[in-house]
Amino acid sequence: MQRDAMLTQLGYAPNTALLNQLERIENNTTGYEKIQKHIMDLHEHLRVDGSFVALSNSEDYFKIKVDAQTPELAQEAHEKIKHFSEKFKVKLNKLPNKETYYVLGFHH
Repeated sequence: MQRDAMLTQLGYAPNTALLNQLERIENNTTGYEKIQKHIMDLHEHLRVDGSFVALSNSEDYFKIKVDAQTPELAQEAHEKIKHFSEKFKVKLNKLPNKETYYVLGFHH
């Protein structure tokens, strides 16, 4: 998938700064080419819970933000994220005391 299409699918208006940031994230994400499609699929699955995948503002990683309106939807989002991680062997880093994960990359 082209970078500008990926940014659009994530809800961004592509520009040079975002394209450069996405390139850094791609280079920083282990085995990115193996999990790119799965990251986009996760974004689509999480949207029904009010959660999403985005570019992190502070680190060169994709972040997964659980932003559900109810505890039940939040729990469902966390379960989807866990399933994604296990099924596709994606290493995540959950930030302490936050409803946010970083996608570190493909983990054999």
